[in-house]
Amino acid sequence: MNKIILDMDPGVDDAQGIMVALSIPTVQVIGITCCHGNVPLDNVLKNTLRILKVCKRLDIPVYRGCGKPLLGRKIHASDYHGKDGLGDVPDPDAPGLDLLQGRKAPQALVKMIKENPGEVTLVATAPLTNLAVAIQLDPSLPKKLKALYIMGGNTQSRGNTTVCGEFNFVADPEAAYIVLDRYTCPTYIAPWEFTCKNSLPWSFCDGWLSAQTEKAVFMKKISTFSMQKATTEDYKEQQTTEGCGFNSCDTYAIAAAVDDTFLLESEEVAVTVELEGTHTRGMMVVDYMELLKKKHKAFIMKKVDLEKLKQLLINALK
Repeated sequence: MNKIILDMDPGVDDAQGIMVALSIPTVQVIGITCCHGNVPLDNVLKNTLRILKVCKRLDIPVYRGCGKPLLGRKIHASDYHGKDGLGDVPDPDAPGLDLLQGRKAPQALVKMIKENPGEVTLVATAPLTNLAVAIQLDPSLPKKLKALYIMGGNTQSRGNTTVCGEFNFVADPEAAYIVLDRYTCPTYIAPWEFTCKNSLPWSFCDGWLSAQTEKAVFMKKISTFSMQKATTEDYKEQQTTEGCGFNSCDTYAIAAAVDDTFLLESEEVAVTVELEGTHTRGMMVVDYMELLKKKHKAFIMKKVDLEKLKQLLINALK
């Protein structure tokens, strides 16, 4: 059984990723830790529980994480995901926050990983604040992890939030710096430009959401706002010219973590994060010249099996 922990900030693409993870029989999601990000933390928590309810998996423990970045100011992406993070679709029957675990997310990460040494894959699709705090609590944490998968950062200084910065890293640059520096376990990164280049045709998305299941109806409702946003000319200009289709950013990292055959091509290179630049704060720095002299290198995703991605997404809504 493939044990994974999801560190998330749902978000529509997080919802898609959760559903993919929960649809694979060989995957055991042992916990979900929540972080500030796409929307404020309370919305993130509510959204996570809403998604689990639709999947009939409220048995999975959910933990309240960090509500703000380590040092910088809070930013959110409600202009894309909706003010509530799930398309501003009312849900009068949403689960209450009383279902949350009492333990805080960074402490929960330490405990879950410690109890399953060498068995846990951690997938982080939010700002990396929880992970940065967790390694402060237990510096030996990476030695106990099987692998770390991150959706975040960029490789061509092409931003989607600032001129040169991707949202998750810009939302907490210090946390991203700490994680890329101290998490020395096998690390895989799905950066912004990669997800754009590997986007799916909108025609697939139309068919995908037409399935007559409870999950598909839910997904169509929460996706409408962001998909309308994604098809505007302003948003298309933010994506790379190679890909302007349906881009479920966070799902790429989750799919790679749960299916070894999904990732077809990657490059191993040292990375860090710029903390001080006027225009480049939060930008991921890719050290092709090996000037940083870092022993630990990350695997940057380059190419994936898009047919397999389609099937994972289809299975997720059954």
